Amino acid sequence: MAEAAVELLERAARRDAALEELRALRVALQAVPPAALRARLGEHHLGALFGLLAVNDREQVSACVSILERLLQALEPLYVIQNLREELQKGLLHPYDSVKILTMSQVGRIVEDSAAVTEILHSPELLRQIINCIGGEKIAVAKEAIKCLSRVAQSQEGLEALFGSSLLSDLRNVMATSDVVRYRVYELIVEISSVSAESLNYCANSGLIPELIGELTGEDVLVRATCIEMVTSLAHTPHGRQFLAQQGVIDRISNIILGAESDPFSSFYLPGFVKFFGNLAVVDSPQQICERYPVFMEKVFEMAESQDPTMIGVAVDTLGILGSNVEGKQVLQKTRSRFQNLLSKIGHQAKNAPTELRLRCLDAISSLLYLPPEQQTEDLLRMTESWFTSLSSQPLELFRSISTQPFPDLHCGALRVFTAIANQPWAQKLMLNSPGFVEYVVDRSVEPDKASKDAKYELVKALVNSKSIAEIFGNQYYLRLRAYLHEGPYYVKAVSTTAVEGAE
Repeated sequence: MAEAAVELLERAARRDAALEELRALRVALQAVPPAALRARLGEHHLGALFGLLAVNDREQVSACVSILERLLQALEPLYVIQNLREELQKGLLHPYDSVKILTMSQVGRIVEDSAAVTEILHSPELLRQIINCIGGEKIAVAKEAIKCLSRVAQSQEGLEALFGSSLLSDLRNVMATSDVVRYRVYELIVEISSVSAESLNYCANSGLIPELIGELTGEDVLVRATCIEMVTSLAHTPHGRQFLAQQGVIDRISNIILGAESDPFSSFYLPGFVKFFGNLAVVDSPQQICERYPVFMEKVFEMAESQDPTMIGVAVDTLGILGSNVEGKQVLQKTRSRFQNLLSKIGHQAKNAPTELRLRCLDAISSLLYLPPEQQTEDLLRMTESWFTSLSSQPLELFRSISTQPFPDLHCGALRVFTAIANQPWAQKLMLNSPGFVEYVVDRSVEPDKASKDAKYELVKALVNSKSIAEIFGNQYYLRLRAYLHEGPYYVKAVSTTAVEGAE
């Protein structure tokens, strides 16, 4: 097979390969390990294939890109940059996006190779062209450029190359292309800043992070909505949160939420600002964040109690995030009857709202009710039980009715709620006392698709792995659940047939 591939390669190297032969070469290379080609692959083969890209024929270009992707894998990154630098530069200027993406993926490989990376850092023209690709019309090209440049910035030398040279001016020039491209550069800067405190310092000193923060707290409501997502990403790292706190950004976001009451356009940015605090609470301390910024919790409750489905959805998501750990659950519990009343509304929405909001409610409920075994104190178990009973007058039946509906997403969402409570003794007693519930759990015929079978299996696993299940369910049901677990999610019982003499 390797011989056939090499012979086809030789044809291509003579630049007389027809499209059919390029297709045959593409197929042949898929069957040959890249390592087997390394010894037989010459510079003239690659030069010729790159040369065949210089046509306005989409099919030929596509075939050559696939072939080059395969062949370049066989070569060391250092060889690629030392011998194909000119071809890479031409590739970044090619009119077809697939060629640009191929080229940038190779630059990404080179950057991650300690022996080859300095070659790239001493190729400012190549980096300049990648920066220009951020302004490309196609998002796939821009994304590859962002990925490639964030790899460049993984090292001290890469940071110096991007921010300590004329390349910073190139970044600023490409930002001026349009609002969309400006946000792409901010996305790159946030990605780089998230790596380390040192990376963040470079980005801050370049002036680009302060500009992003300036836009976040500026007057344009649509710009605010876009920038808050990036600032939220920055807040996922400890050094990012520290920077935002030191710069007073978190206080400013809190003040903007506070002033949103009098802003008729607040609905554009408020969801993002509330999500920012929700994420902050989870990665930091829910109690500290909610105590320091009481406006956050107040706004979440207001949004959840409103009639606006968009606001309700954001509030429900945020409550799910906030209540995903025990400290967050305790913060919510401190609001007493207000949260209990809100649970009743969330239970109502889970049953009656449009499908997307119902799914978000089910996910939030699962997050709020789950308690890891090691955190199941009497107080916390009483709390989750009271939350469950606040959802509806008959909560178990509510989720069971959702789980029997012919919509896979809702079906799985309801199963996830059962899974969340499956390891808690009060829930196991409810399940046992609900007529037909355990039979429903072990009935495989009600799961029509793979996602549903997987969700049911997770429920069975959660029940079987609970310490209290054997005692509460009794031996008969416990053994049936264990058998289900042992057989796996996709088990089908064999049906034996008996041939009858004389039958047609």
